[in-house]
Amino acid sequence: MQENIHPPYMETKVSCGCGNKFTTRSTRKELKVDICNVCHPFYTGKLKFVDTAGRIDKFKRKFAKAGYASLQRGKKGSEAAEMADGE
Repeated sequence: MQENIHPPYMETKVSCGCGNKFTTRSTRKELKVDICNVCHPFYTGKLKFVDTAGRIDKFKRKFAKAGYASLQRGKKGSEAAEMADGE
């Protein structure tokens, strides 16, 4: 292994968006994460939407105008079945 090519490996303080803090080792002094084992749905068993960039709100605003038009229109197969029943 070559000398002096690897970054220093040091103790790292990790802080999560939920407020949890812990110490591990890495090449950085400090890490900030959005989700950790305390708040992750896999470990907690609770469903939680993680929306850091506002994507869910953006999606709702974009498609709020459309409403339920696609549901009112009906399906192609059901229209064909209604026409067959009427004849």
